Amino acid sequence: MDTEIKSKILRGGEFLVKESKPEDIFTPEEFSEDQKMVIGMIQDFLKTRIHPNMEKLEGLDIKLTEQLLFEMGELGILGIPFPEEYGGSQMDFVTNVMLTEYMSEARSFALSFGAHTSIGMLPILYFGTEEQKSKYLPPLVQGVRHAAYCLTEPGSGSDALGAKTNAKLSEDGKHYILNGQKMWITNAGFADVFTVFAKIDGKHFTGFIVERGWDGVTIGAEEKKLGIKGSSTCQVFFENVKVPVENVLGKIGEGHQIAFNILNIGRIKLGAGAIGASKLIANNSIMYARDRKQFGQSIANFGAIKYKLSEQATRIYVNESACYRASHNIKEEEEALLEQGKTLGEALLGGAEEYSIECAILKVTGSECLDYCVDEGLQIYGGMGYSEEAPMAGAYRDARINRIFEGTNEINRMLSVNALLKKAMKGHVDLLSGATAIQKEIMSMPSFSDNKDKEFLGREKVMIQNMKKAFLLVAGATVKELMMGLKDEQEILMNMADMLIDIYLAESALLRTEKIVKNKPEKGLKGEPGEGTVYIDMTQVFLDDAMERVSLNGRRCLCSWAEGDMKRMLLLGLKRFTKYDGINSKEARRRIADKLIEEKKYCF
Repeated sequence: MDTEIKSKILRGGEFLVKESKPEDIFTPEEFSEDQKMVIGMIQDFLKTRIHPNMEKLEGLDIKLTEQLLFEMGELGILGIPFPEEYGGSQMDFVTNVMLTEYMSEARSFALSFGAHTSIGMLPILYFGTEEQKSKYLPPLVQGVRHAAYCLTEPGSGSDALGAKTNAKLSEDGKHYILNGQKMWITNAGFADVFTVFAKIDGKHFTGFIVERGWDGVTIGAEEKKLGIKGSSTCQVFFENVKVPVENVLGKIGEGHQIAFNILNIGRIKLGAGAIGASKLIANNSIMYARDRKQFGQSIANFGAIKYKLSEQATRIYVNESACYRASHNIKEEEEALLEQGKTLGEALLGGAEEYSIECAILKVTGSECLDYCVDEGLQIYGGMGYSEEAPMAGAYRDARINRIFEGTNEINRMLSVNALLKKAMKGHVDLLSGATAIQKEIMSMPSFSDNKDKEFLGREKVMIQNMKKAFLLVAGATVKELMMGLKDEQEILMNMADMLIDIYLAESALLRTEKIVKNKPEKGLKGEPGEGTVYIDMTQVFLDDAMERVSLNGRRCLCSWAEGDMKRMLLLGLKRFTKYDGINSKEARRRIADKLIEEKKYCF
């Protein structure tokens, strides 16, 4: 990557203190012909092999799951993320994220696929020796063997380093003797290869590659779950399992590097999968609203229903905008690291680690977007939504796990803020200068005009600027006051995280909309009626709501610790930055809904 291009890339978290331009981001409208070919291949496989077998798959037909994974291996789909020397095609990270989005339509099977190709295989690709990769990856890429990831235990979920599974070196030094128990292991019912985390001598958290057929490996019964019923989920037990020393994955004592870095990738992919699932739910909601008649007309004509349809679409649009923005950043970081001489594994992980804040944000907001879509989708269906004959009941159950997977949303919210503050302390994100400037600004007379006001979407750009100022005001004052004690104030961390989330999503949507409309002026460059108007509508609707949330979360944060004159001054500053002229959101939402109803699907 040349220096000129590299200079445009914001580091992870820098979106708070630096501006991006539309030309610096990637949007789904820019998918290449190769990426569109992958989409077509996935859609064809879904149509011919998944949809006709959905009832069997949701009934936990493991043999069918294995067969379909094998067929995907033959088609080359399993190998998309993997190098050619192991049988793959090694397409870029954006394509891998896109693949996850489009596979989400397969419901439980998408989870089996994702666990195999992502958390199941990637630890070996990223951390394995050449011998390990050559031995395990080709059959996994071909779909003749299957992978699983064993991290969670009965006593350690979010606290992964609290694992009790133990490994002890044998007297002859040839094996590690593995004892312990893992739970909630996706694909465990049929997986052949497990990435297992254990503590050597109860101290050194380490990864191991373990095979199903080894003595002492026992698979528990299938769990009876609320949703995702078609995916295999079992406990896995290890009793004096002899793991050859050559099957240690990565470095001894550095298993956390594997676990946490793989989770960064899993988080952004979960966000992408949630976007794909949300689109399917939105499509069903739109069609049912069009077809359902009450009081002599389609319920899609009613304002309350239009609100729900437009809100589904708006949340999907902003989440998709943020997801592909971040995935492209990760891709560019990978390319830069490869040019610096890093190995493929180091580059891939380095990209995800750099944007760990954004990955955590996308996991949270993607899963919550899907929850909103299924909840309101079921409401649109009314009584039929509660019936297993309609698609919403199963979707409702399936969606709920996403706020728990890959670290709970509570953990990811706090992680995003903690990671940002660590970057600030290391000088990787200059929050200090921004916070200092804001402190000076609130002591000065406010400016009642901004040059951006005269630009296309100028009002919205000023709002984004002010949202960032609001965060810097709140975060700067809070960190200064609480210092190390902030880590114990989870409510405050969650307030700050929600501010961070709204800023990233709102800016991502704004940049995408500006790019779409500027690239196609006939779509309503100035906001006049035209196809582009609904993109502007979705951006404005989300941004206005986001500003309200930023104000509320900032106020809650400050009121949690500030008192007296300090409290009054900070709240006045927050009010200054979160004031805005509202839009007619009712009419904007109606235009969005009317477009959806006209197109009979989510069409953005």
